[in-house]
Amino acid sequence: MATFQGMSQEDKLNDTEILNRALFFENRGIWAYRFAADKLSASEVGRTVLALADQNRADHEKHQDLLGNAIISLGGTPVKMEKEYDLSSFISKGQGNLENDVNIAKLALTLEVGAAAGYVSDTMKLRSPVLIELEAGIACVEAIHAGRIRAAFNDLGLKVPVVPNAVLNANSRSDWVIKV
Repeated sequence: MATFQGMSQEDKLNDTEILNRALFFENRGIWAYRFAADKLSASEVGRTVLALADQNRADHEKHQDLLGNAIISLGGTPVKMEKEYDLSSFISKGQGNLENDVNIAKLALTLEVGAAAGYVSDTMKLRSPVLIELEAGIACVEAIHAGRIRAAFNDLGLKVPVVPNAVLNANSRSDWVIKV
């Protein structure tokens, strides 16, 4: 990771806060994929969702390392992963649940879309060009995760556009999420 010499303390604190917020969501994503893995069935759908979840989780673990190292390089302390996370706000809005394989995939899609949109919004608030590039790159991967989940729905017979909107950001979030 690049050094951040020449950045003011205020700018370093700003970027540390933004990166820690991103790290919180990466931690939650890793936890959610691990937690939901035990809820998936042994059916073809369950195996498909699990394989995709394992690939996405591996990316989140890489993001977790990249963000943690950047925070340390800025002189900050990375937020720790919690023992569990509350997903009830998504479930109560009908944006997935843990009741069956398809709804678990819908919940994963909701989290991936939220991550991509969050990275897009937060990238504009960063002050370090190196970190802007890092977060923009992670936003791209989160959008790919969302597209891969939507493509998997098509493979499993639920026909949805893989890319439902030409833009993925906070304003288009609802176009990307599939309700239960």
